[in-house]
Amino acid sequence: MAPFGFTPDEGGDEGNRENLEAMMRQMQEQIKQQFEQLGINGFGKDGFGFNNPATESLPLAPVRDTSKKFVAANGSQPLGTNDVTAINNACEIADIWLNEATDFPATSSAATRAVSRLDWIDETLPGWKATMEPLATGLSAAISTLLDEAINASGSEYEEQMAAAPIGAIAGLLRTFIGSMIATQLGQAVGAIATSATGAHDVALPILEPARSLLIPENIDAWGADTEIPKSEVYLFHALREGAVARLFHHNPWIVSYIRSAIVAYGAGIRIDLEAIQRQAEDAMQGMSENGEQSFTFSLDSGMFTPEETPSQREALSKLETVLALVDGWADDVATLAAGDRIPSITALRELQRRKRATSAPSQQLFKTMLGLEVSPKLSREASAFWSRVRELKGTSARDQIWSGILPSATELLAPDLFLASTEIPDDLSGLL
Repeated sequence: MAPFGFTPDEGGDEGNRENLEAMMRQMQEQIKQQFEQLGINGFGKDGFGFNNPATESLPLAPVRDTSKKFVAANGSQPLGTNDVTAINNACEIADIWLNEATDFPATSSAATRAVSRLDWIDETLPGWKATMEPLATGLSAAISTLLDEAINASGSEYEEQMAAAPIGAIAGLLRTFIGSMIATQLGQAVGAIATSATGAHDVALPILEPARSLLIPENIDAWGADTEIPKSEVYLFHALREGAVARLFHHNPWIVSYIRSAIVAYGAGIRIDLEAIQRQAEDAMQGMSENGEQSFTFSLDSGMFTPEETPSQREALSKLETVLALVDGWADDVATLAAGDRIPSITALRELQRRKRATSAPSQQLFKTMLGLEVSPKLSREASAFWSRVRELKGTSARDQIWSGILPSATELLAPDLFLASTEIPDDLSGLL
């Protein structure tokens, strides 16, 4: 069988070529329609792609358009003077309290700290691109590998000639829109996150450069709407958490690289499901011959791009889940220490945060959509307990210094005492000689 399930028939080369061209036109038109249904119009005169997509694997335009359309459909309140004042006051107080709870200094206070849902998207888009682009790159590389293997598998000169046309056509089509496909999916995830995230670092990801506090008052109000906790305490709680993670990322740029390298490793391990492509192509060609209709339904969720999970990908996802839990757990410990008895409702606020994390955490939305990764709330709780225990045993400075060394694994989170013992350098090194 020729690659992708295309088999010569008795119609000759010309008949096959005409069928192929008709099928590719139908594929192209249906892909275009799918994106237009999402409100994205970026196809040029030739019908392919978005504004010279060959120059970037993850174009920002469809991410921005899709996410803003999602937010617009759900509503985005403009900022009021009271919102800005409340956020600025909370962040200023949080900075003072955080100085007592972590060794990492405050970030710049000159930049905007309060934004609407729509403005939050604009502020964080470059960070989303830098963080998630490896997925688009991995898919493009997987397609190139698949096509190269398909060409090399052709057994005769005739088969090579016959296979070259569909492979070349499909390659051009897939490589053209692959970045926009991922961008659209990311845009939907970012839009959903923008309607619930309380700040730029609520997802525990480095999506703001430079890292700083950036809060969405509309979402903070919604977060605490069903409680009797004073609004001022709710704002202070989120300002503490946001400020803590901003300090962590700003003063430890290697953590940003660590997180992104895990996503790079996942993207590099993507493999395209050849059998799914073959089945779809065969079904399409059979339908064309039986019904006389030249149609080919190309579905983005049909399984064609389902990665074949590899050990390296499982390792990358485990690494990513653990570091996200460590960031979230550290922020919880720092915010709790900083609040002390100055926020009477701190225990209730932490419990509410945990309940919301267990059902609709922003990071859960993102990684379930993009990577199929279920970020465990249990792991975040274990990470929080780990940081708290380290601080009790060794103090605040020792807790923060862990970020400059080897991070604990998911298993080591359950045994902070053993982890500390394994990282200590004995006073007497003579026994090691």
